[in-house]
Amino acid sequence: MTKKCLIYIVEDEKDLGTLICNTLNQFYFDTKYFGNGLEAEQNIEAKQPDICIIDLTLPDMDGIDLIRRLQHKNIGIIIVSGRDALTDRVLGLELGADDYITKPFEPRELVARVQSLQRRMQLHEEKPVNKTQYARFSGLTYHPGSLTLNTDTPRQETLSRAEADMLMALLKHPYQILSRDQLLGENTVPYDRSIDVRVSRLRKKIQPENDKNALIKTVYGAGYMLVTEVEWG
Repeated sequence: MTKKCLIYIVEDEKDLGTLICNTLNQFYFDTKYFGNGLEAEQNIEAKQPDICIIDLTLPDMDGIDLIRRLQHKNIGIIIVSGRDALTDRVLGLELGADDYITKPFEPRELVARVQSLQRRMQLHEEKPVNKTQYARFSGLTYHPGSLTLNTDTPRQETLSRAEADMLMALLKHPYQILSRDQLLGENTVPYDRSIDVRVSRLRKKIQPENDKNALIKTVYGAGYMLVTEVEWG
């Protein structure tokens, strides 16, 4: 029997949280509702869900703080919030959130976003990476098995799942233009600028210090391209 996807809903409005749970249950997801961040965090430590749907305005903490604590766990994160400021969207995506939905929204739209994220996560799991494989490029070494990026100096970066997926796509196709759809897959949303945020974040992690030549170039109207040789070992 296929294991159901477990989703935690962290939402201060109980009626909305219940509505989200009931809607997702109709599509055969397992759900659990939490009205505050601390309760959710304690339950995540006890039993890790597949996906968390998190409101930014919680009674005991800012949802951004909860997302920050979860960023290195293998959990899909969808932000649902009445805060539509660009700074909130950018910060949430920078911390590794996979999607951002602004209230009010149609419950069926949320289901579609959850299903899209679930398919992307399953695709990642179905294509396991050789744990001993690594890629060297521009003085950096990337280990896909641990999602870690090492430099020739004693510095190490740990990538989020979204960053890792994007970097792998670029490393597999150096000197080739990859479209936004190729980098984000079916998670792309019309007019969604999350790709730009994630590319900017990835650039900061892979760009050697004092090197002004961007490793990831923007090809306006077409997409992005990794401009360096890649050696796999």
